[in-house]
Order: sequence, then structure tokens, then C-alpha cells
Amino acid sequence: MATRLKLRSVPHEPPTDLCDTARAYDTVAAAYLDYAEGRQADLFAFDGAHGFTDRALWTRLDAMLVRMWAEGRRAIRIFDAGCGPGSWLLRLVLRARDLGFAAIDGVGVDLSPTMIDIARSRLHLAADAHIGLRFEVADLIGALAEEDEESFDIVLCLNGVVNHMTTEERRRAADAMERVCGGDIFVTAYSVGGSPSIYLADAYDARQFAQDNERDQLEIHLQDGRHLALPSHLFRAEELAELFSERMVQLELIGLDLFHARFGNNPRWNPKGIDHSRRDAELDRLERLCEGLPEMIDSASQILFHGRCPAA
Repeated sequence: MATRLKLRSVPHEPPTDLCDTARAYDTVAAAYLDYAEGRQADLFAFDGAHGFTDRALWTRLDAMLVRMWAEGRRAIRIFDAGCGPGSWLLRLVLRARDLGFAAIDGVGVDLSPTMIDIARSRLHLAADAHIGLRFEVADLIGALAEEDEESFDIVLCLNGVVNHMTTEERRRAADAMERVCGGDIFVTAYSVGGSPSIYLADAYDARQFAQDNERDQLEIHLQDGRHLALPSHLFRAEELAELFSERMVQLELIGLDLFHARFGNNPRWNPKGIDHSRRDAELDRLERLCEGLPEMIDSASQILFHGRCPAA
């Protein structure tokens, strides 16, 4: 199996110059948690801007951990590429601990030094003798270069990390993640037909933004006057799947959030106190019904690829 724990690995040297993507996320890092995750005190509230997408993804991650535990696994190693403030990695290591895993090793890397500072400030949430957890400022390709093949049980690359890469970077990153994945890999990317997004903040926080699909570039003018520019390539489902077809067996290729983002309440417009529970239940049913339809996937907010190493 994949697990080869390296709880005392030496941190990588951070990049000396920030790329456009790292600079953009550094700029908004202080407010990013409120935007992306809502109630910061509760990792499992899933009430941020991507609440439905996060819940749908967590259902799958939790089921995977339960399966590994039922199969007799007691040690686990997790890599989070583009970990941001560390929430997904923290969720996984805490759930693995609660299930009873005896040795849990988590590694999160991100290009944004400020995001890594936030992630490190939350390490106390996973203070446990069974957990070895570290966050590093690093490029995922460089961070994985010294790792053995199939040395991680779980590899994450979520919330548009691959959207910010060039064609060559995407290919090299996919190869690196596939090489070290000895279990399951989860990748999410913003789609060509989804609702407009500026990735790092609510679209309402932008005075103006424009996606240039010929140049794969996103220009953002925030309401406070700041200007951000970062790479932004929007994916089709088949394109995302092709990235990870060399080593991984595809388990799922689905659209996440086809309806909730379009039909949900907007706090800047809709009054509070309206009970939409019946509507939301129907939206959940429609999501499950349509998430895997080839005609619909590219219209979701994000596309999910879930693959597994054939040896797992």
C-alpha cells in the first residue's frame, strides 16, 4: 500500500519571487477564509460561498476514509496541492484521527506565503500525537520531486489550482501527482460553462472582471481599487479527465453545483427568513440526477475528477 510516513521531512525552500497567482492570493488572504468557508470556527459547517460543492466533495472524502479504515488501514499519508489556508487537509487528518488511524501524515503546499501563514496558524486544531502535519510555501512539482512513487494514499488538488497553470505546467503537475499517488486522487476545476467566478473572492467584491479565454487570463478590478491579474484556464470535463489518464483509473467525472449557485439565495438581494428547505431539497435531487450527465457537466460550477491508482 501507499503509506510510507515521513513525519520529519525537511521543509522546501520557498520561491524567492511571487508569480501572479501567488501575488493575487496573498492580496486577498486576510479575507479569504470568510469568503470561502463562512464560519471559521467550524471546519465542518460548509456554509461558505461553495457550501454545496464542499459538502458534496466531503461526502466522497469521508466515504473514502471510512473504506480505508474498514479495509484494515491504520496509517495514512495525504498530500494537498494548493492547500490555501489548510482547511481540507485539516478536515481529513481530524476525521482520520477520529476514525482511529494511528499514524497520520499530512503535507500541504501553496505558492502563497500568506495563505501558508494562515494554515500554520491553525495547526493547533490538529495538535495530536497521532498526527504529523506541515504546511510549506512550495511549488507542487518541486515539493513532490523527492517523494517515492505511490507514497501518498490521498492526493488533493482542489478549488481551481489547475485553472491557474499553463498547459505545460498542468501536464507536469498531473504527472507528478499521479506518480506519487498510491491511492485516491481528487481534482476540482472551474468549468467553461459555470457561473462567473473570480476564484479568490465573491464576484460582488469586484467592480469589474473579465475572463480572456484566448489568453487564459483573468483581469479583476476590486471594489477597493486594487487590480489583480492571474492565469485562468476554464476546463471541459474531457480535458480534465485526459490530464489524469496515464496512471489513474477514473472512478468519477461529475459536475459539482449545477443548480444551487444559480437558484440559491443572494444576501445582497433576497430578504432573510424565507424558508427554502423544500426548494433546496429538490435542488439536491436534481444535482444527484444530473451531475454525471455528459451534456451537463461542463455547466457546473466546478468539475470533479476522482481517480484511483490501479494498485490500490
